[in-house]
Amino acid sequence: MQRWRSHWAIRSAAVMLSWLLAGCSGGDSVAPTQGTDTSGGSCSGSCASAAASLNIADVQRVLAQAIAEAQARDANATIAVVDRVGNVLAIYRMGTPASRTVTITSLSSPEVTGGLEGIRLPVAAAPVNLDPQAAIAKALTGAYLSSEGNAFSTRTASQIVQEHFNPGETFQPAGPLFGVQFSQLACSDFMQSFDGVGPGPGPHRSPLGLAADPGGFPLYRAGTVIGGVGVMADGVYGLDRNIADRDEDLDEAIAYAASFGFAAPVDRRGDRITVDGKTLRFSDVDFDRLSSTPASAASFGAIAPSVGTLISVNGYFDGVLRAGTAFGQPASGIRADGDINFPGQDAFVFVDAVNAPRYAPRAGTEGATALTQVEVTQILRSALDVANRSRAQIRRPLGSQARVTISVVDSAGTVLGVVRTRDAPVFGADVSLQKARTAAFLSSSTAAAFLQALPDAKYLAISDSAVAIAQSVPIGDYVTAARAFVANANFLGDGQIAFTDRAGGNLARPFYPDGIDNEGAGPFSKPVGEWSPFSTGLQLDTSINAILQHVLFVAGALPVDVAPGCAGVDLANDLSSAVQTVTDVRIANGLQIFPGSVPVYRNGVLVGGVGVSGDGIDQDDMIAFLGLHNASQALAGAIGNAPMDRRADNLTPQGVRLRYVQCPQAPFLNSSDDNVCEGK
Repeated sequence: MQRWRSHWAIRSAAVMLSWLLAGCSGGDSVAPTQGTDTSGGSCSGSCASAAASLNIADVQRVLAQAIAEAQARDANATIAVVDRVGNVLAIYRMGTPASRTVTITSLSSPEVTGGLEGIRLPVAAAPVNLDPQAAIAKALTGAYLSSEGNAFSTRTASQIVQEHFNPGETFQPAGPLFGVQFSQLACSDFMQSFDGVGPGPGPHRSPLGLAADPGGFPLYRAGTVIGGVGVMADGVYGLDRNIADRDEDLDEAIAYAASFGFAAPVDRRGDRITVDGKTLRFSDVDFDRLSSTPASAASFGAIAPSVGTLISVNGYFDGVLRAGTAFGQPASGIRADGDINFPGQDAFVFVDAVNAPRYAPRAGTEGATALTQVEVTQILRSALDVANRSRAQIRRPLGSQARVTISVVDSAGTVLGVVRTRDAPVFGADVSLQKARTAAFLSSSTAAAFLQALPDAKYLAISDSAVAIAQSVPIGDYVTAARAFVANANFLGDGQIAFTDRAGGNLARPFYPDGIDNEGAGPFSKPVGEWSPFSTGLQLDTSINAILQHVLFVAGALPVDVAPGCAGVDLANDLSSAVQTVTDVRIANGLQIFPGSVPVYRNGVLVGGVGVSGDGIDQDDMIAFLGLHNASQALAGAIGNAPMDRRADNLTPQGVRLRYVQCPQAPFLNSSDDNVCEGK
């Protein structure tokens, strides 16, 4: 099998020099200081402060600059602004709702149907438009994927979630964050929701997960992320299938104009980072290619009343423009641990509205073999120690330490502890929990029975007059396919194989082995012709009913919003109601299918899972694997990694060996240690 190695590196000195002179990717002539935050070079994770937030005047300025660019392009746009933890601070719609039909499509040829493909709103049965949901998802993506060490946009996201990396390059493995688009979901039991009053502790949910449609950017001040802006104007919620050209994307141009004065530091942008020698994308437009001059945009108060209005959106925004929270302060839902549970480790924790930790270390729920509070604490401390010693793969400047979130669950999926390093990107919190749960779930003896008992996944057909069920997909079909694929009638039902997200992800690619185009799909994936980033297979199908319930609720077609718990929602065939049929939390925030997890064992018995997310995928793998290994040593072997003869890399389905974990070479700062995971 081809191995995807995420060696993230800086461009050559010559290329960097030419870019610094040009000020943007591709050699555009705009000066790098124009409209951008120029303080990024001094920030490496410690610039967030109580003063670093979006105030009301900032939000109004972002909106006014977007409106001016939209007007200059004779377009009507819907614009969303969020703070760094996803509080929606404003949603402004230009023009009339009738001009806002939006279609979810990957623009695949031939056209893909199924999954979320082809959802189109508004229609008579769902009269509220999809445009604010799309704009919110884009704004959140820009904020959540970015940090003081890297600035990623929704165009960056498009590049790293497709079936090939780079997209369009045949016989290349899938994107490094393949599957991340189905995180931050509204059905997640980790993500927070709007309380109807105002900004509150995050991270907050996204109606459509993370977006891959250009038109979402992070917003910066003094080198630190303070929020994001997202735009929907062109009627398509999709992605960029061809990155070999430079697009003239309407949404992206308006969103980029909106970011003027808050734009990402040039030397932190995604187009200053390479993966496997391939340059990431950030934007196909720069300030000198806009149709307006953002610095000269009329004030929001002068321009806004005549061309549109702030709108309310069910579950997200009440129509009242607000200021954002300051990241790293209790009001944001993320603050310093204060050396309470993680002394000397510069750790940050998630807190609720009264500043109480949401996930302080606790014991498991699985009887005599359950993880103890002491063990959970040690796993988190050991993983933090590995992260703090590790060289970051996707951060600038060189020599930065890894910034990640670490989650521990028991074998039932109950959250036993979550902690993050300073300045870890926000998206990694929900994803780390997805990874931990996925590893524990797939390693269990009851995964098959759980999946077989889930309600069928429902795909929609939408016409001008109706929204209806087009297809029902039995989730149990994936179990049947997997058992045939690995030639094991008890697969996922006997608990004999220890699975990581890397191993499970091997089986969830549309080409197996990954990157070999003339081979068929893995059993957890849709086959080529049915697969797209909006129709992935088992990962989406276990959550799609919950996603649709929420989308239809926001669109006015269902009276009740989705409850926490992504698996087990049963949509009525007439779409009049939705019922949650599952009460356990094993995959309550959805499955994940890219690396960064390990299951936890005690004397050969599965007792939990560890998930890590926020840096390169090999770094995530290493922090989870070595963190658990080092915790095992500190605890005299009471718990640890899976026995070697139980690990998924003993399996060779279709003659191809699965991967278990993959650790980077020479990964530590100030150390030449190599092969650090070998033999453990």
